[in-house]
Amino acid sequence: MATGVKRAFKYRFYPTNAQAAELSRTFGCVRKVYNLALAARTEAWTLRAERITYNATSAMLTAWKKTEELAYLGDVSSVPLQQALRHLQTAFTHFFAKWAKYPRFKSRKKSRKSAEYTTSAFRFRDGELTLAKMTQPLDIVWSRPLPEGAQPSTVTVSQDAAGRWFVSLLVEDPGIRALPATDTAVGVDAGLDHLLTLSSGEKITNPRHERKDRARLAKAQRELSRKAKGDGANRAKARRKVARIHARIADRRRDHLQKLTTRLVRENQTIVIEDLTVRNLLKNGRLARAISDAAWSEFRSMLEYKAQWCGREVIAVDRWFPSSKLCSACGRLQARMPLHVRTWTCDCGVTHDRDGNAAKNLLAAGLAVSACGAGVRPQRSTPGGQSATKQETLQREP
Repeated sequence: MATGVKRAFKYRFYPTNAQAAELSRTFGCVRKVYNLALAARTEAWTLRAERITYNATSAMLTAWKKTEELAYLGDVSSVPLQQALRHLQTAFTHFFAKWAKYPRFKSRKKSRKSAEYTTSAFRFRDGELTLAKMTQPLDIVWSRPLPEGAQPSTVTVSQDAAGRWFVSLLVEDPGIRALPATDTAVGVDAGLDHLLTLSSGEKITNPRHERKDRARLAKAQRELSRKAKGDGANRAKARRKVARIHARIADRRRDHLQKLTTRLVRENQTIVIEDLTVRNLLKNGRLARAISDAAWSEFRSMLEYKAQWCGREVIAVDRWFPSSKLCSACGRLQARMPLHVRTWTCDCGVTHDRDGNAAKNLLAAGLAVSACGAGVRPQRSTPGGQSATKQETLQREP
């Protein structure tokens, strides 16, 4: 892979009171401009069937700043406001391409607080980052070094629900390059009892991060529910306590997945996974919490972008492929395979671990796709009865 891959490095920082106030004003203005532009574009299309472009909304922004009501928009850097309009344009592009739903208005309480600065709105010198409208550099905790000689092209500042401040620097990383090719391949079956089962027989434990903090989270949520609704300080304090627990869970989950996906990409040339529709699986009320905690979608996302960086291949086998019910030894398809059955014996005499057998079948199917480009579609029914894949079984399980 060619050098110069763009990569974001995220760090925590601790703003002064003045910097926090300036960034909070910027977040509010970014949200306001985004909502005004979205309302204008929606109204133009609804009433006049007219499509408003980014250039038109940029001209609107100039006019808004000249009004008495919105004059405060001129008190913050104009770059994050222009970037908000560009993000809205991207959202509409994805909508018209049918990649996403119609853009939604940003909420003061629920939407992510962030502002994006381009090179004209920040200065990065000698390891110090200073944003527009600020006189002092940010107090950043450099938890890992940037690539030598790196110069950020974009800086994004954000604040999470727990009140923590983060800055993300987008730089070119020459250290990202293709790894030496190998002949190793692995099938990966995602599950709940074990987070992953590999075709090699290895099983990776599911850490269940949410379950470990469930009691603390429930207690904090009960305390929050007892606070009077509104903008009171006590309710805000209780809300931040709940958010900190959620952040702790998410941080540990993300760290585990980062290490796991890095290992899989480094050790294998080809990685075969199952193309699960997690959104549909979450409709199972009994398993939704466990599936969310397993973060299968996040695992796949990390695996795919790291594989692209390192010159590896990730193959997603069709979600209807009956990996759990197909004997990896003789190829016989079982009529039924309820979710509670963890081991089973085929008519050929081979006893299978459910997840290990599924991982082997995924690997074989994925290699077949890689070799000839054939689709992987299962037999939807057999003389012995209607087939049901893991996807169907999880959705039907009460």
